[in-house]
Amino acid sequence: QVQLVESGGGLVQAGDSLRLSCAASGRTFNDYAMGWFRQAPEKEREFVASANWGGRMTAYADSVKGRFTVSRDNAKNTVYLQMNSLKPEDTAVYYCAADTTVVLTTTPNYWGQGTQVTVSS
Repeated sequence: QVQLVESGGGLVQAGDSLRLSCAASGRTFNDYAMGWFRQAPEKEREFVASANWGGRMTAYADSVKGRFTVSRDNAKNTVYLQMNSLKPEDTAVYYCAADTTVVLTTTPNYWGQGTQVTVSS
């Protein structure tokens, strides 16, 4: 299995950018599909972005497409989420996730602890 630790969240103004990082450990890291979910208070957790093991197959939620970019560096055991043009509706706890599958599912097997992103208007 893999252990995931997110970082990079914070308080920013609308239009600003943040880069989230997810450091992974575990012997099978390079075999995992990885990505990001987010959850706002009293809302369901929603998919944000994902990348397959090689990083060449990516997917994005419509709400972030064109603004967010997911990437991964398997040599560094790290997956990133570059968030540009942030909006107040992006405010949420962002969770790194991993699956022992080729493509990340809607119910990943492994989760990080989450990092708070707050975007003020």
